[in-house]
Amino acid sequence: MSRLQIRAIRAGEFEAARLLLAANGWASRVSDSQLFAELLVRSQIAIVAVEGEVVVTTRLVLQELLQGFSGPKAKAAIIDRFAALPPIQPDRQDHVAAAEVRNVCRQGGVQVGTIDALLMQLCGRYDLTLLSSDQDFAHAAPLVPFRLWGQG
Repeated sequence: MSRLQIRAIRAGEFEAARLLLAANGWASRVSDSQLFAELLVRSQIAIVAVEGEVVVTTRLVLQELLQGFSGPKAKAAIIDRFAALPPIQPDRQDHVAAAEVRNVCRQGGVQVGTIDALLMQLCGRYDLTLLSSDQDFAHAAPLVPFRLWGQG
């Protein structure tokens, strides 16, 4: 069992903390990234709790899973298990950048779907590692800056 580590938040984590708060109902209070960073620097207590790796998802992944399974028990189980994962909410910038990801892949001879391009964009933006068995991601990895679990 891993131990929970409580430590001072690092400057490189300010934006990730702000985005996590924004995605979980605090958007109006943390909308200005520069002000948020200044508040953390000036705060006497600015800590984070870290326990191994944090697993996040998008609501798009939840939707795709629900579309692929049938039956009320499977649906309820998926919804219940995904409720524990904090969501990453793509914004306009992510959708614009995902279109570019898809174009770069197409120019490199790799066909990826709209949602896959958005997932790669989110992983690149938030410095996340994508866990997927879909080989489209493995083909796109040399063309797009994102980390794929199990890849060098």
